Amino acid sequence: MLIAALLALPVGANGEMYVEAYLGGNFAATESFNFGASPSGSLTYNVRVPGQFNPAVVGGLKIGTWFVKEGFLGFNYPAWMRFFGFYLDFSFHRLDLRHQRAGYRENFLGLNSRGVLDFSSEGTAATLAFMFAGRYGFFPDSEVPFGRLQPYLAVGPALLFTTQQPQFKFVRFTGPFLTDNMDFDSEGNVALALAVETGLRYMALKNVSLDLSFKYRYAEPSYTFNLSAGGNNFFIAPHSVTLSQTLHLFSIQLGAAYHF
Repeated sequence: MLIAALLALPVGANGEMYVEAYLGGNFAATESFNFGASPSGSLTYNVRVPGQFNPAVVGGLKIGTWFVKEGFLGFNYPAWMRFFGFYLDFSFHRLDLRHQRAGYRENFLGLNSRGVLDFSSEGTAATLAFMFAGRYGFFPDSEVPFGRLQPYLAVGPALLFTTQQPQFKFVRFTGPFLTDNMDFDSEGNVALALAVETGLRYMALKNVSLDLSFKYRYAEPSYTFNLSAGGNNFFIAPHSVTLSQTLHLFSIQLGAAYHF
């Protein structure tokens, strides 16, 4: 509804509404995590993963307005509100955990075992952020009265839609029993997130701008996987495993916007 209203508005004199497409790179901070389960009364196991992610290409779309008369709904805002605005930001990128060595511990009938795993996971991340922004203008002229160079800072809540599909294979194992390699189904999660973005917008033309920005997102997604063990492990029943992560996502992107 909000997007439709924004796009349906008439063109303003100073181009204070905009639609922007951007492309860049995303990087996730290394953050170790544990997961494990007790699939039967006689067996418990735990896996500790370093939590190293692959970098990824990120793409997205922004739809926004600044609080001026030419902006959203044409309200007669006070003059000081021209320094503030709001935008919706939708982005998508891969969220793959690279191949890495993970530690494994198992207790079966009171007997302890240890192992090393080759762990990896294929994942995706889509973010819808509701951003409240502040800006300042430099180098004003008759075509762009606010200023052609506009640094800005934005912060807001977001919804982070993620998926993960882990898998691991044993590299080394010491103990009386060997748990088979395990395959997980893909699972998704929707988590509340915090988004912060700072950037520099340059009004190349009255209705066209270039935007270079840096973005940070924080979230704590959690996944519950239904696991089926390999055929060699008769003592492991199908069971569920919960995997909880703390995500620190960083991205840098370059965008081009059309202003209404």
